[in-house]
Amino acid sequence: MAAAARPLREAGAAASPAPAKHGLAGNQPPERPDWTIAQDWARYSAADHAIWQTLFERQSRLLPGRACAAFVQGMRELPIRHDQIPDFERLSEVLMRRTGWQVVAVPGLVPDAVFFEHLANRRFPAGQFIRRADQLDYLEEPDVFHDVFGHVPMLMNPLMADYIQAYGRGGLHAQRLGVLDQLARVYWYTVEFGLVREDGALRIYGAGIVSSATETRFALDDASPHRIAFDLSRVMRTRYRIDDFQESYFVLDSLDALLELARIDFAPHYAEAAAAGELEPGALTPGDTVLQAGTGAYHRARRGG
Repeated sequence: MAAAARPLREAGAAASPAPAKHGLAGNQPPERPDWTIAQDWARYSAADHAIWQTLFERQSRLLPGRACAAFVQGMRELPIRHDQIPDFERLSEVLMRRTGWQVVAVPGLVPDAVFFEHLANRRFPAGQFIRRADQLDYLEEPDVFHDVFGHVPMLMNPLMADYIQAYGRGGLHAQRLGVLDQLARVYWYTVEFGLVREDGALRIYGAGIVSSATETRFALDDASPHRIAFDLSRVMRTRYRIDDFQESYFVLDSLDALLELARIDFAPHYAEAAAAGELEPGALTPGDTVLQAGTGAYHRARRGG
């Protein structure tokens, strides 16, 4: 998520379950109280654009038959080129006409309240920096490739556009209720690492998968993780992995389910999840609709057992 320290990982990255958080800002606040900065597109170097091109072309080879139709359509209709970092103003012009969203530049991680406030007002905060050439598969903070390539095409879809705005509003409320961890898990397992059934197969819509070459393969092709039908209260209970592949992926029947999630009153689900207790990332429960039970081999080997 834009406000989370979500590493882009290679298979050898260290693994540990992490508490559900958006993350904390790791630097001093910029001059503006909303943390926005100028993208300053002209400052990108030829090397910066070359890194974008390397990442773009690698994902473009992987995603046919793996990414959902909404992502493919959004990518096709946005001014996103393979050979240069996109201009946020040009992206925003197209988004505003379609779904009322705009992309605003931020220096990296931002405080939760700032993140939610932007989303609640249809502003997507995107890191304006690009990773170095030696960071293609591992990065502590979400950069322009993750945020723009991964997230922005889905904002062209009205269902996702409404859902992320509702999440921003819900995040401000969840902070006041002290249940932010539970809500953050919903974002993580949908917007970042969500799968959807489409044309009889599983497809990717989560930005954390679609922007990562290794997770793209792991999420759909590896036998290790569970693929479980999405259930809101179940997801709110489930911890996630912030520094390695997910042990479980939750699957929507269709993106239409996001419409219901955008309208739902989460309060009863917070109470239900709290009463039921937390679940480890790779746990299965008797109430799960398990689409594909994973072997757990990858994470078992990582734990040395």
